[in-house]
Amino acid sequence: MDSPHRMPIQHFYAAGALGCALIAATLPVYFSWILLWGALSLAAVSLAYYLELPHIFRKRADGSIPWTIRWLFIPFLFGAQLYNSVARRRDSVPALQEIEPGLFLACRLFPSDVPQLHKLNVGAVLDVTAEFDALDWSLLDTPINYLNVPVLDHQAPGVAKMHRAINWVDHQRRQGKGVVIHCALGRGRSVLMMAAYLLARHPKRSVDEVLTQINAIRQTARLNKRQYKRLAEAHHQGLLRLQISAWLIANPVSGGGKFAQYRADIETTLSPYFDLQICTTSKEQGADYYARQALQQGAKLLIACGGDGTVSEVADTLVREQSDAILGIIPLGTTNALSHALMGLDAKLLPVASACQHIIDGHARSMDVAWCNEKLAMLVIGVGFEQRMIELADRERKNQLGQFAYLSGLWQAIDQNRHLTLQVQFDDEAPSDIETASLTVANSAPFTTLLAQGNGEPQWDDGLLDVTWLANDPDGEERLISLAELALAATSSIKLGVNVQHRLAKRLRISAGHPLDYVIDGETYQADSLDITIQPGALKVCTAIPAHLKD
Repeated sequence: MDSPHRMPIQHFYAAGALGCALIAATLPVYFSWILLWGALSLAAVSLAYYLELPHIFRKRADGSIPWTIRWLFIPFLFGAQLYNSVARRRDSVPALQEIEPGLFLACRLFPSDVPQLHKLNVGAVLDVTAEFDALDWSLLDTPINYLNVPVLDHQAPGVAKMHRAINWVDHQRRQGKGVVIHCALGRGRSVLMMAAYLLARHPKRSVDEVLTQINAIRQTARLNKRQYKRLAEAHHQGLLRLQISAWLIANPVSGGGKFAQYRADIETTLSPYFDLQICTTSKEQGADYYARQALQQGAKLLIACGGDGTVSEVADTLVREQSDAILGIIPLGTTNALSHALMGLDAKLLPVASACQHIIDGHARSMDVAWCNEKLAMLVIGVGFEQRMIELADRERKNQLGQFAYLSGLWQAIDQNRHLTLQVQFDDEAPSDIETASLTVANSAPFTTLLAQGNGEPQWDDGLLDVTWLANDPDGEERLISLAELALAATSSIKLGVNVQHRLAKRLRISAGHPLDYVIDGETYQADSLDITIQPGALKVCTAIPAHLKD
């Protein structure tokens, strides 16, 4: 494998599948089934290439391919194995070569390579093949760290895969292990990963310089046009980054003590990629204390593990210190609204696993933050229903009911229907009076935060505040209609009716002529007035990787 074809390889396999099927049609049934099997196998592989689905072989974490998948792909796997063995035997370069001290480029490893791996003190192997079983690591007397980042032959991995691979390789090397990066013949996929790692370590070097260095040692190393373009774009855009040190700041009581349940999984998942420092907060030393310690020691990735309160404490430190460190979030709280807003439904369905994967993928974006009376607000500032809901959903009720405590609190707040007369000033406009039972100012909020959905889900990087309020309803008869309007606005393009009002602003001042109860990101306060401003792009956060950068 990893050899050039004039015909695109997916067309090559598609033609092979068609040829097998046509020949099978001319043979008796008891002979044709073998060719039909081959046609099905090659058609599936061709489809995987067209759709870029390297996981079609379902390669496990230990590098083995399940027997169920193996049976389907036996015709293809047999051919690939035969080609690989012959090509390796005829190759003009050794199976394994040292590119830098302790860093090796290789073709697919065989049992015959084990003595050389011992001799070279290899302790870690990065396998970038999708179609081959890995070496049986039990053949080595010493433990071997192994990572498979599956890539189809001739194709280019996405930035997320490159980021995952280079940080894993770097972590292994800093532990003093010799590292082998291999594909089928050590010509294409592994060369791309090797070059990506060297460029991450030496960002001032050019792609051509690094490839020349590799080719001077392994003369068969080369990238096709697509692989070269993907690597050059990632390097030019500064996406090849090594995140050496990560501090995980965990609140052990968030979500009823979930950290104790998930700690081992989190540590196992993240530690192969980062020098991971784990700190647990207490009444004496909060998340802000450990965030300051992390920055003083040069950490470039701070992972807040807990609820929205823990996240806000870490974020507050990063913003006030004007740090360029990245904030990662592992949601373990009751609502986890911020992670939901940043990472989508994955944060609800598989919160810990998806959060860890996003952190490993390393995609970061700048998000806005808001300030209310000099307090950081990443999500929502609210008076009326929002404030009353948080007040009613106290710690005891959250421990008993989880997220339903907020639903119960919201229902009670709506039922009480307390009215407010607010003086509101938008930007430099003259103040105006607003009669309402609920006013919400949002920097970011998932669609489940209904009271913030006056213009659909707020955009957390648009440099604007979304202000939503409910029209005055003295009798409370329209309150359910208002919530229904907000739900529709959150999940569709349907425009709001007269019951809900919405404005965008950069600054806001709210007063009521008396002390006003309000809430910021789930914490309640009281003040004579609220002075709210937006600070665009103030914080770097790990987010779900966009579609065009996915693997």
